Amino acid sequence: MTVKLAKRGPTGRGPGDGTGATEIVSLGCRLNAFEAEVMRSHAASAGLKGAVIVNTCAVTREAERQSRQAIRRARRRDPDATIIVTGCAAQIDPGAFAAMAEVDHVIGNTEKLAPETFAALAGGGAVPRVAVSDIMDLRETAHHLVEGFEGRARAFVEIQQGCDHRCTFCIIPFGRGNSRSVPLGGVVAQAAHLVAAGYREIVLTGVDITAYGADLPGRPSLGEMVRRLLTLVPGLERLRLSSLDVAEVDDTLFDLVTHEPRMMPHLHLSLQSGDDLILKRMKRRHARAQAVEFCAAVRAARPEIAFGADLIAGFPTESEEAFQGTVDLVEDAGLTWLHVFPYSARPGTPAARMPGLPGPTVKDRARRLRAAGEAARDRFLESCIGKTESVLVEQPGVGRTGRFAHVALTGSAKTGAVAQARIEGASQGRLHGKILS
Repeated sequence: MTVKLAKRGPTGRGPGDGTGATEIVSLGCRLNAFEAEVMRSHAASAGLKGAVIVNTCAVTREAERQSRQAIRRARRRDPDATIIVTGCAAQIDPGAFAAMAEVDHVIGNTEKLAPETFAALAGGGAVPRVAVSDIMDLRETAHHLVEGFEGRARAFVEIQQGCDHRCTFCIIPFGRGNSRSVPLGGVVAQAAHLVAAGYREIVLTGVDITAYGADLPGRPSLGEMVRRLLTLVPGLERLRLSSLDVAEVDDTLFDLVTHEPRMMPHLHLSLQSGDDLILKRMKRRHARAQAVEFCAAVRAARPEIAFGADLIAGFPTESEEAFQGTVDLVEDAGLTWLHVFPYSARPGTPAARMPGLPGPTVKDRARRLRAAGEAARDRFLESCIGKTESVLVEQPGVGRTGRFAHVALTGSAKTGAVAQARIEGASQGRLHGKILS
């Protein structure tokens, strides 16, 4: 299947814009953003008009609240639109969304990628108000050949879906199902197609990409797949990986990250905590020392590497000492880019039954952890001043370095180009650079 992705505003095109095209409001992760465009293509092919699809997220209570807000806002904006709700929150608790007066249909994460779903919605026949199948029954991930990301400089290739692990805080496996990998042939075809279309940088994405290959014949590891991808698509200039689990990085992947120049010097790690007891209660598979040692080993082999990390503040039973261990991890592991999540209890997860912390304490710890991250980021940005960086130009006057620093650019370069830029300053979380002729 071929899908063309288009860059759109926060709400996209849809009812009330004069076209009648289906509007898609997508919250949450990159997979949701990718799948939103697959749905847009299916809706257009089916001739679905006057509909708003809200693609929900369930990673936190706040994400679910924002999903409900988006639904109510869509109904207020267009009282006559057909409101269709999908995504992880809808997959996990379809009844709650079906009970909303604003909602016409609830479809699951499997159904939202099926063309027949949109054909039925557009056909005017009897369509179930709730169509959500058991996602745990899925054993394969459908491959969608994406022609391009119009208006975007960086392309995404989905290599994996779902997760076999059951971290005690996480509800996402119940929204995405068990781990399923895209066979190498599909990944290579997608990457080659995007490179031929002119993309200089590709990001491999999924829910748990270090689990890649366990369900495929021969059980190829993520490292083996990446090595073959780079061999089979020699025109691919820049490759990034989405979030990695340090407990699952194999020797081949480590070697590629540290010695392959086409791999960007930036890794984002799923760390969650810097305290061993909390990591055990989270049911994570790494210890604090393993995370620190991994970062040190990568940095020893590739000194310019920059690390990002997901961290949770205020997990149930977290003492002040345990929290301080997470704050200290920022410096001990040399982290630069933080995604900080205040702990959010998800009903149905083991952590939701653990003794929780007061809300103000959780909020304060998240604030303090973000402050530590901002300080580390600013030190890193200051270290870049005076250097020449290779920058992917994402839009006029804006780019990203190989280490994922945001750069405000002066000088001329086309969107999608990779330019050399002299870094002249840093402020407000970004670099300032001049493109070299």
